[in-house]
Amino acid sequence: FLLCVFTTIHAQWLWDIEKMREIKKEIQSPAYAGTYTELIKESEKLLNKKPYSVTDKEYTPPSGDKHDYVSLSRYAWPDLEKPDGLPYKLRDGESNPELEKYDRIPLGSMAHAVNTLCLAYFYSENEKYTEKAMDFIRTWFIHEETKMNPNLNYSQFMPGTNNWKGRVAGLIDTYSFVELLNSIQLLHGSGSYTLTDKLKLREWFADFSTWWKTSEQGIQEYHSKNNHGLAYDVQLTIYLLFSGNVEDAKKVIEEFPQKRMFAHIEPDGKQPQELRRTLAFHYSEYNIRHMIDMFAIARGLGINLYNIESEDGRSFYKAVDFLTPYLGKTVEEWPYRQISGWDNTLQAFCEDLYRIVALDKTKVDYLNLYKNKAFDKALLLYGNMYN
Repeated sequence: FLLCVFTTIHAQWLWDIEKMREIKKEIQSPAYAGTYTELIKESEKLLNKKPYSVTDKEYTPPSGDKHDYVSLSRYAWPDLEKPDGLPYKLRDGESNPELEKYDRIPLGSMAHAVNTLCLAYFYSENEKYTEKAMDFIRTWFIHEETKMNPNLNYSQFMPGTNNWKGRVAGLIDTYSFVELLNSIQLLHGSGSYTLTDKLKLREWFADFSTWWKTSEQGIQEYHSKNNHGLAYDVQLTIYLLFSGNVEDAKKVIEEFPQKRMFAHIEPDGKQPQELRRTLAFHYSEYNIRHMIDMFAIARGLGINLYNIESEDGRSFYKAVDFLTPYLGKTVEEWPYRQISGWDNTLQAFCEDLYRIVALDKTKVDYLNLYKNKAFDKALLLYGNMYN
């Protein structure tokens, strides 16, 4: 049984591990050396970083247990007309800096640190990076005194509402776990990633996937009509796969085109649920990123989702092509609202295009639109496709 489980767990879902092994052989070549050097520099800085824990926060949730994850709803702000500011009100697209008081930013920082260190180990084979990655992982998921409880009961709460419990939208907080679980696959073969670690992590994500499917928040998010519905499916699929439940994961994947893609994309490529937001380009891109993640996961299981089209012409590529004309344009030329983050969102979309070409080699035209000049982790995951 364990052999079957760990064969599944060792699979690489988002990335083509064979391609990464080819890159590894050429890591000191001009194509990759600069990016690899930046990766190692960042990893070296992380070696002295204190691991993050949900128990570090000052706030204690209504449960009385600091092991419960807590985050403030990103767009929730105090009501200035009330002496105590309660209940908080939503201001779509405007992030409240009070977020820093809770667990959301530490969770993202932890996941980023693990991703970086796992890549550094894979390409350098230096055990010190695995040791530090496991320090972060054990602190967040395994050690009894510091680990997170496998629930999101208090994610994205709004002070003064719903008895201070979490909101349905809070399930998107853990999307960072999708890449994190893929990164952890790179540690197999390291002596620092023990069988006990593997079993404990598998147990944690099995419990988390059960909460995902049975909690009130999880059930409501399952029925979400916007980007949260897609994010729900991608996360659940990864959690099921990591915990060894391949059969249920395949069911989610097989339902994805009809239930999510075609329900979100119009025949002309618009995504109406996202275009009505104050960050319309960002959320349209965000949905595309979720779809690419699901396509990559499905491909690892021998399922092709990205070329599927509905009878009335709805498809993933229609959604992508609706956005591509705005690359290199100003925010004023975008006919919908985008109140902040225009340049960063365009860069994120360019990375999506790079990933699409890695997934579907027929889409070479997207390479000409790729403009991201920042530290390019995509290069180490998908290869130098300009060669």
